Amino acid sequence: GVKMPGHDPLHKVTIIPRGRALGVTMSLPERDRYSHTKQEIESRLASMYGGRVAEELIFGVEHVTTGAANDIQQATGLARKMVTEWGMSERLGPLLYDANDEEVFLGHSVTQHKNVSDATAELIDQEVRHLIEAAEAKAREILTDDIDQLHAIAEALLEYETLGAEEVEGLLRGEGVVRDSGTEVSSSSPGKRASVPSSGAVSSSSDELAPKPQTGV
Repeated sequence: GVKMPGHDPLHKVTIIPRGRALGVTMSLPERDRYSHTKQEIESRLASMYGGRVAEELIFGVEHVTTGAANDIQQATGLARKMVTEWGMSERLGPLLYDANDEEVFLGHSVTQHKNVSDATAELIDQEVRHLIEAAEAKAREILTDDIDQLHAIAEALLEYETLGAEEVEGLLRGEGVVRDSGTEVSSSSPGKRASVPSSGAVSSSSDELAPKPQTGV
């Protein structure tokens, strides 16, 4: 996302599992947004395929995992909306092809109304595939050109688990990750610093911990 024009600024990236996700890349908009440009959506599509493409480049096509399943699901749905709802396909034009007027009850799939011809449905699938393939190709181009930066970020994530936006930008400039002195060191892994800031040292002085005598009782 950092390399894509129109993408929301990076907030942080982590490899700590959250729910079904094995890691999360968080981007935050700079202001309230009520609509999205085609450039912004295409940037999001490319960033969604970054993880899958990185797996292929590092481990090989035969060793990709199911980790990108949610990214693929979201990207495919986003591309289909571009084609069928938002009029962002030159071949299909600014028309609505997905009325979404199915009945809402158990077994609703049998009551969905078909509002496009077979030829149009095939064209929709072709346009969705075109958008997805273009996004994947863009992600592959960026990661291939900047493979050294990919390795640097991966190594930093293995050490720190979570990186902020400024730390990622520093790595892209060829700098190391610098943490302040308030960062705790993991006791289970000597030399490996945790990403959780310290809340301050706790004094173990017996005088401070001993109960104080009560007066005036």
